[in-house]
Amino acid sequence: MHDLIVIGGGPAGLTATTYAVQKGLDVLLVSRDLGGKTNFRLQLPFVERHMVINGDEVVNRFTREIEYLDYVHVMDNVESVKPAKEGYLVTLSGRGEVEARCLIVATGARGELLEIPGEKEYMMRGLCYSAISYAQLFIDRTVIVIGDGHLALRSVAELARIAKHVVLVAPTQGELDSPLGRRLRERDSVEFLVGYRAVEVKGDIYARGLRVRNDGEAREIDGDAIFVEMDLIPRSKIVAGLVELDKKKHIKVNARNETSAPGIFAAGDVTDSYAEQVLIAIGEGAKAALSAYEYLIESGVPVGQPD
Repeated sequence: MHDLIVIGGGPAGLTATTYAVQKGLDVLLVSRDLGGKTNFRLQLPFVERHMVINGDEVVNRFTREIEYLDYVHVMDNVESVKPAKEGYLVTLSGRGEVEARCLIVATGARGELLEIPGEKEYMMRGLCYSAISYAQLFIDRTVIVIGDGHLALRSVAELARIAKHVVLVAPTQGELDSPLGRRLRERDSVEFLVGYRAVEVKGDIYARGLRVRNDGEAREIDGDAIFVEMDLIPRSKIVAGLVELDKKKHIKVNARNETSAPGIFAAGDVTDSYAEQVLIAIGEGAKAALSAYEYLIESGVPVGQPD
C-alpha cells in the first residue's frame, strides 16, 4: 500500500512527486514518459533556443531528480482506477494492481488533431497546438490559427497584439459572434475565413502555409506558423466514473486541487483550472502534493511506511 500514486509524468506530475518525496511519503509515479508536453518544443526558422524562456528548463530539474530516485517511478500505462477498502486500486498494463491511500491525477490534455496531410510531418516544426505558449515570438509576423471556438479566438487575440497579420480559418460560425469575436473582426490585422476547412499543411523543413477549401473553392495561405486551436481534450477517462467532470470532461477541482472524491487530487491541464502553461502546471502539481500530504496526516495513518 503506497501513501500516494501520481498518474502522469508531465510538469504537474513530476512536481507533485518531487514534493511528495520531500515530505517523506511513500509515493509512486506512473507514466509512459517523463516531461510530458515539455518533450515537444515548437521549432521555428527565425527563433534560436536562447531567445526563449522555457518552462522545460525548470521541468528538467524535476525530471533528473525523479530519474535519480528510480524507485519512485514506473514507466507504464494506467488501465483503470477503482475504490478500495483503504484507498484506491490502480491497474497497470505491465505490472498488474497497485494500491494507494490517495491519488494525484496529472494526465494532461491533448490538442484536437486536424488529421490532414502534412500535420504529422510538420508537428512542432512550424505547426503547434498552443498559441498562448508562443505568441510572443511572432512580432511583425503572419500567423494562421485554425478553429472556431473560444480557444481559437483567445489565441487570435493574443497573437493580434504583436503579429503583423493573423488569419483565422474557422470551419463553422462557432463562437465567432461572441463579444470577443466581434471585436476581433474590427481589427485590420485580423482576417476571418469562415466556412473554410484545412485540407493540407504545406512547407519545406518547416510548415510554411496551409491549403484550405470552402465548398468548391480552394486557396493557399502563407504564414510563419500555424496554430491548431480547435479544442483541448483532457485525459480524464480513467477517473471519469469516480470524480466530477465539467461539460468538456475536465476534472473539477477546488483551490486545494481536491476533486469531488475523497483522496483524489488533480493538477495541470486535465483539470478545469486555468493551466496550459508549464509554470502554472508546476505550481498546481506542488499544491496538489501538499494537499495530499495534509489529507494523509489528517486521516491519522502512518505515512512513509510502505506495507
